[in-house]
Amino acid sequence: MTPTLLLPDSLSLTPEGSALVAEIEVYLATLPVQARTVAPLICTYGSTVQRWNAGFPLPRLSVLDRLAHRPARPVAVSVADHLRLTSRYLAEFGWVQGQLWDSAGRVCLLGAQAAVLLNGYGTPYTVSRARNQVMEVLHATGRPVASPDAFNDASGTRQADVHHLLDRASARALSLGI
Repeated sequence: MTPTLLLPDSLSLTPEGSALVAEIEVYLATLPVQARTVAPLICTYGSTVQRWNAGFPLPRLSVLDRLAHRPARPVAVSVADHLRLTSRYLAEFGWVQGQLWDSAGRVCLLGAQAAVLLNGYGTPYTVSRARNQVMEVLHATGRPVASPDAFNDASGTRQADVHHLLDRASARALSLGI
């Protein structure tokens, strides 16, 4: 015999209980638009759908930024975070070889780093240090190329190779505390 759960009368949906529903709706209306965006909770492959910058705050314009008509101050990210964001950006928008970006919105390694920077995460100095970490990993793994872009555009490179490279570079930067 399966047990049945009996709810007290106070939890049933009555005119008094509908006030609670109205209160919840008012609260939900106060949330930022990003929190109210309707999106599928599970993608077709069974994992959670997330934006490339999930877990990082959005750059916010201050009053001075608005008065000076300038972009928001960039969100401070570590070199390791920049490399993770670059990999996530590539995963969301797609990867391309031989060009910075294409008409479909896919980007190369450098294009993804530039997009992360232009979306307000990190500084040009952060990007430079991240590229140095990528070069260190390339040379440490026996791939002496002139730049990360040469590795990106090599005929044998796949998107998974770029993600693996970014993951190793991020782990290296994290171990160095940068």
